[in-house]
Amino acid sequence: MGLTILFGLFFLGLIVGAPVAFALGIAAVGGFIYEGLPLFVAFQRILSGVSVYSLLAIPFFIFAGELMLHGGIAARLVRLAAAAVGSMRGGLGMVNVASSMLFGGISGSAVADTSALGSILMPVMKEKGYDADYAVNVTVTSSIAGVVIPPSHNMILYAVAAGGSISVGKLFIAGIAPGILMCACLAVAAYIVAVRRGYGSEPFPGFMALLISFIVSLPGLLTAVIIVGGVLSGVLTVTESGAFGAIYAIVVTGLVYRELTWTAFRNAVANAVRTTALVMILVGCASAFAYLLALYRVPEQLSTVLLDISHDPRVILLMLNLMLLGLGMIMDMAALILICTPIFLPVVVNLGMDPVQFGIILMMNLGLGLCTPPVGACLFVGCVIGDIKIEQAVKTIWPFYLAIFVALMLVTYIPAVSMTLPHLLK
Repeated sequence: MGLTILFGLFFLGLIVGAPVAFALGIAAVGGFIYEGLPLFVAFQRILSGVSVYSLLAIPFFIFAGELMLHGGIAARLVRLAAAAVGSMRGGLGMVNVASSMLFGGISGSAVADTSALGSILMPVMKEKGYDADYAVNVTVTSSIAGVVIPPSHNMILYAVAAGGSISVGKLFIAGIAPGILMCACLAVAAYIVAVRRGYGSEPFPGFMALLISFIVSLPGLLTAVIIVGGVLSGVLTVTESGAFGAIYAIVVTGLVYRELTWTAFRNAVANAVRTTALVMILVGCASAFAYLLALYRVPEQLSTVLLDISHDPRVILLMLNLMLLGLGMIMDMAALILICTPIFLPVVVNLGMDPVQFGIILMMNLGLGLCTPPVGACLFVGCVIGDIKIEQAVKTIWPFYLAIFVALMLVTYIPAVSMTLPHLLK
């Protein structure tokens, strides 16, 4: 009965339109009242959820991403990608995917990727004769690179939701190969669709132009190197690395590129504060919610249900992927990370999967949810920038969904895809 009340209040909150964080908090308080537990314990769980040192890295990562969004780094990365792959058939589609891989690896945000690169590339693609739905679909789906390729603040959320036992550095390095694989699959899909629609290519600017573009974009590219390298080398903690990355972003955008105006800086600060506040409220309420999930032994019950269906680990992993994909279509990514990790992680660990590998699988599944209806934030942003209806984009986006699903299956069933680099760098 207690579990019914917990999930009943949660879904009721979602149905009436309450923010996910408030729905989680109300459900948790209702569960504590039903169990006769003191309410101060619920608020202790909320406070302890946000009193985690590694969470301090999140506002720094978010702030650094906002600075890069407003400070000219994205435009330079687009020029680098255009010089490198623009001469291929459907060249601007390739440029879009490559730009997302580069910028996503710096900003760590899929929505920021969609906003920044979409605003730059979509008008150019439509001007060059590309259909609006193609421009939107490539931009939206490739933006998922921002949550897989490090640094990603969502990986920090996963590490915290897992109880702090997982190395954020390992998660960062484990996301590199799957992120590149996913972008490669998307590039193949973009190329095939471009050929079928008869899109052309851009002239190759020459190796000197490519070298110049690389040199100009190098200060921006070094942001990710500094953040991830600081963590992996052990010189900096995740929080210190995030703070250093934010300072470096200010220096690059303000002094090197000289495109960070005072207005842009204020907007970056305001957006970072707003996003951080939302994330922290969500983390606190999800912590109280997760306490009750553990109390009701939800992971053990789920494991029993899945084993009753099949004892084949491959079948169970497929079911878990499908469940995560379905949940990603109807809920926000950060909330799902905090809710699903304590439920699903014990199940996959019992199957022999490394928690780091599951973290990457979780990022890819929920990242795909960002570009699927009905609540895909990236899909909404992309359609607004591309000036088309969501229905129009969804009708032709299936090749890109398929490409991401292929990459997801490879990461799920071939542990070496995500775990080779972490093992090499132990």
